[in-house]
Amino acid sequence: MTDVESIVDIDSSPRVEKPDEINQGNRNDQNGVSRGNDRIDGGWQAWLQVICGHFVVFNSWGYINAWGVFQNYYTSTLPESSSAISWVGSLQIFLLFFIGTLSGRLTDAGYFRALAVAGVLFHLVGIFMTSLCTQYYQVVLAQGICMGIGNGLTFCPTVAVVAPYFYKKRGFAMALILTGSGTGGLVFPAVVRQLIPQVGFGWAVRVLGLLTLVTEIPSLALLKPRVPPRKDGPLLELKAFKELPYLFFTIAMFFNFWGLYVVFFYLSSFARDRVGMSETSASNLVMILSGIGIPGRLIPAYGADKVGLLNMYIPVSLSTVVILYCWIAVKSVAGLYVYAVVYGFFGAAIQALFPGILTLMSKDPTKTGIRVGMTFTVISFGALTGSPIAGVLVSRDNGGYLYAQLFSGTSLCIGAVFTLLCKFFQSRQP
Repeated sequence: MTDVESIVDIDSSPRVEKPDEINQGNRNDQNGVSRGNDRIDGGWQAWLQVICGHFVVFNSWGYINAWGVFQNYYTSTLPESSSAISWVGSLQIFLLFFIGTLSGRLTDAGYFRALAVAGVLFHLVGIFMTSLCTQYYQVVLAQGICMGIGNGLTFCPTVAVVAPYFYKKRGFAMALILTGSGTGGLVFPAVVRQLIPQVGFGWAVRVLGLLTLVTEIPSLALLKPRVPPRKDGPLLELKAFKELPYLFFTIAMFFNFWGLYVVFFYLSSFARDRVGMSETSASNLVMILSGIGIPGRLIPAYGADKVGLLNMYIPVSLSTVVILYCWIAVKSVAGLYVYAVVYGFFGAAIQALFPGILTLMSKDPTKTGIRVGMTFTVISFGALTGSPIAGVLVSRDNGGYLYAQLFSGTSLCIGAVFTLLCKFFQSRQP
């Protein structure tokens, strides 16, 4: 094998699970994992992984979904534009996804535990350093880069570790994990909003750090990879992009995440600047978006296990496009609350369904991590640039949000088209 082939998998054959690795028959294994005829689908060990995964997402996506509260605070305390400040939140999402290729491949190779330890250290250092920040560049380094690296070292590996424990129930299991972003998006803004007036920003963030410490470390300690490690193998599997369903789904996710977080980042400032809501009331919208995201992740995922993940994702994607364009018509406080509920539900469904679809696009379970990671890396560039672009568009519109609203809706519209192409070519496969 050449040096290039050792890094990029051009034409390697898929690895087939051996009978001793995937026990067949309707029985429980020594870990209490319930096994079906040819796939496992539950058991106490499997559901323990889901609970642990929930808290990992609670401490990664929870902070990201709570970014609207931080955005408002930094806008009022730092001499920077809203577009500049949004780069911090975008950096968190970018690094969470971008590191996915490396962390996913290392997970496949059996280094999950080392990734977990490194991720927790980066995450906690980032949180506690954020509590000391007084300047913009410090916030970028601590909350944007350091926390983003920590998220990237824990999120993708967690998805790759938990997914093989389920087959028919995979959509619902993944959704239960991803509801952590909803619970975190409720808890973190509430803590920050309540504690800043009493003890100041620094101690409010330190309390968040302690909460992360007691929830994330035990969770990562109990997560246990099921699939045997694949030590020999490339960092990239570029031949995967020759499979049109995988290619089109990856492109679709890029455009979806290019526009998806515009509402999460800017609905609060839109409410304050354009509708005249108070700072406190505007912050409530962030909590509504996160709170309604819990049923928004669970209900579609439960249905997806009945009709198929991609079959459920398509109508959710198309509905989200319509909802984003409807943001243009929102002019009142009552309308904003209704909009936060509706978008919170469908935006959460988008986030909950796509990881499950992605894990099913690898026929070889030992390559789940690398394929999930490659798509995450592509997504990262959309997540990095989408919200700052929206901020620039708000400035170009002299404080108006029409350009940003059109950008967000059109991005997801393009994503929906590629999702339909993914479904079309998938249906033509034997």
